[in-house]
Amino acid sequence: MPDQIPGSSYRYVNRSVRKKDAMALVTGKPVYMDDITPSDCLVVKVLHSPHAHALVQEINTDIAMKVPGIEAIYTYRDVPDKRFTMAGQTYPEASPYDRLILDQRLRFVGDAVAIVAGENEKAVDKALKLIKVKYEVLEPVLDIHTAKDNKILVHPEENWRALCPVGADNKRNLCASAKDSKGDVDAVMEDCDIVLEHTYHTKPDSQAMMETFRTYTCMDPYGRLHIISSTQIIFHVRRIVANALDIPKSKVRVTKPRIGGGFGAKQTCVTEVFPAFVTWKTGKAAKLIYTRQESQTAGSPRHEMEVRVKVGAMKDGTIRALDVYTLSNTGAYGEHGPTTVGLSGHKSIPLYNGNMEAYRFNYDVVYTNVQAAGAYRGYGATQGIFAVESIVSELADRLHMDPVAIREKNMVRQGQTAMAYYNEKMNACALDRCMARAKEMFRWDEKPLAKDMGNGKIRAKGVAMAMQGSGISGVDVGSATLKLNDEGFYILSIGAADMGTGCDTTLAQVAAECLECDLDNIIVYGADTDSSPYDSGSYASSTMYVTGKAVEKAAVELKDHICAIAAGMLECGKDEVEFAADRVRRADGTKEVLLKDIATKSMCGNREPVQVTVTHSSPTSPPPLMVGMAELEVDKETGAVELLDYVAVVDCGTPMNPNLTRIQTEGGLAQGIGMALYEDITYSKKGRILENSFMQYKIPSRLDIGRLRVEFESSYEETGPFGAKSIGEVVINTPSPAIAHAIFNATGVWHRELPITPEKILMGMMEKDRS
Repeated sequence: MPDQIPGSSYRYVNRSVRKKDAMALVTGKPVYMDDITPSDCLVVKVLHSPHAHALVQEINTDIAMKVPGIEAIYTYRDVPDKRFTMAGQTYPEASPYDRLILDQRLRFVGDAVAIVAGENEKAVDKALKLIKVKYEVLEPVLDIHTAKDNKILVHPEENWRALCPVGADNKRNLCASAKDSKGDVDAVMEDCDIVLEHTYHTKPDSQAMMETFRTYTCMDPYGRLHIISSTQIIFHVRRIVANALDIPKSKVRVTKPRIGGGFGAKQTCVTEVFPAFVTWKTGKAAKLIYTRQESQTAGSPRHEMEVRVKVGAMKDGTIRALDVYTLSNTGAYGEHGPTTVGLSGHKSIPLYNGNMEAYRFNYDVVYTNVQAAGAYRGYGATQGIFAVESIVSELADRLHMDPVAIREKNMVRQGQTAMAYYNEKMNACALDRCMARAKEMFRWDEKPLAKDMGNGKIRAKGVAMAMQGSGISGVDVGSATLKLNDEGFYILSIGAADMGTGCDTTLAQVAAECLECDLDNIIVYGADTDSSPYDSGSYASSTMYVTGKAVEKAAVELKDHICAIAAGMLECGKDEVEFAADRVRRADGTKEVLLKDIATKSMCGNREPVQVTVTHSSPTSPPPLMVGMAELEVDKETGAVELLDYVAVVDCGTPMNPNLTRIQTEGGLAQGIGMALYEDITYSKKGRILENSFMQYKIPSRLDIGRLRVEFESSYEETGPFGAKSIGEVVINTPSPAIAHAIFNATGVWHRELPITPEKILMGMMEKDRS
């Protein structure tokens, strides 16, 4: 445990130090997968289905195989008939086992039909065009409202199976289904002065990370499959690939280089199984790099959700009950379907725990014949918070009440037990202080909800709150190995994945603080399934809270071993010495021995370990909290929106590295703004995605996101390392409801579907004027 108390001065914790990999990245050093792997390997590509739902009747690869340089072409006849999931989750996975590497039944436009491997890209591209496929085109299920209990089944196969009781039933097109409640919701609603009910719709946004999905595979000298992949989940990749290939897990090794962004997309094994299968079959190294178009159409976007919310309140704004039903679209496969949906209620309803008497949260997750969804920053909370926050703003408008005041009246507060958040006690909750600080920064009380600027534009403001979690309580595992080396420097080995978040740096900050050494004396190594200690992976906002605590515990244990060696050198008992940065000294001050000499001693005639591994898992998941306030202008002639100012105040416990924490927040805000105003995925009548490149799929540039102002209101979470909670996901959750609220204040029209485009705004204003 840290020996400082909250508010004490730290040397590295809560300090803005430079990222360990900063110079390598900004100077263009070879650090990414394609930089560090050989180019003289087989090029692997996938033939994708042109149909949303079809059976492969015949497939002829004879002509394609005659193309010079083609090594192999595989179809559904060549792969194991063993279903698995590509979801990177702790075993047993909640996501159903519903995939084959290649399947005779194709379930979305972009599904894998064949794998082609060749000596060069030109040969592979030619062979792809020469594969002759005869399809039996089937009627697809494209509407989430008709998917459940539809006569058309997305997964009629008998070897489909669910490992966990999540309410899944492939014979009903159900990936998951559940009901949760506390109190008599209907009775409370009946007794309320006002009841509002509306439905909100969010689209399947793409993570749009700069580095597309990519994997390199080879056989090592010992006959093992070595996978080098841009992934967040090395240990889960090992299990998933072994399951897919039907080989022992001991035959698979996975390593991760630098990652050019993930945002949850790389918590799914999108590309790993294809080159792995080629290498396992041929014995030759192989590489698969998805194009941007493939990443957009055969990746793992956010789950489309339709969230129906009913709120019961009194005339004074007291919110007494919430009723949430979520219909989630998992697409063709069930990756993360059963788990994302829970956050849509369990991370939105608790925000209004203050006066809550009852809640109900039900959901269905349905299969359809569109691109399979996956994990994306916010992981379901984003969709649910858009809905719940929007209806609270609508309630405030109906009651003619200040939207900040209604939140202050009902928000969850320190010490309360959040009944819709697994009855977890809010031991570190600064949401009220976040709201107060945001009001001050934004000057909320000095600005009207809307103001006609006299130039054809209306300026307006909006507000929203958000929460997330810190790892998955009772499930996520983080581990750290710390080793003392020659001259007294340390190696920190982790299985967590730094995907640009800076966790290599922030975890080193924890170690350096505990070991009282320079940050440069902590060498961070990871992640490799052969040498790293087990870690669930970098997702669910778990890295600092879960793995960071493991680092802290490992440092404390290592110091104890170092002191034991030093005591022998100082000819006294271990309880008579104290650790002091680069040395250990006797408590009476008479003698001391340098750390470098202790390291040297540990290599000769020593029986005391100077390498420790500590594993940590938390029974709780303390939520980070946030308030966001948006100011924007709407052009009355065109419906165009210009975001002028966005204020965000976040409670993430102790910010480990304020600069990195601020950048995390700004990045999440930019993605949330994109979700609110720009990013749209639409399908043709035949199920083809129309936005398959950045020419069609609009993500905001720096010019689109206005002024971002970020501050922190720290709480101190006793169960986290040095009081830290998470930061990675909560930051994406406030822009969409805050912006939707501001657009209503500007136009008088509520938009309950994202994105809110100029066309929708203009049409909404025109319809309002006609009514």
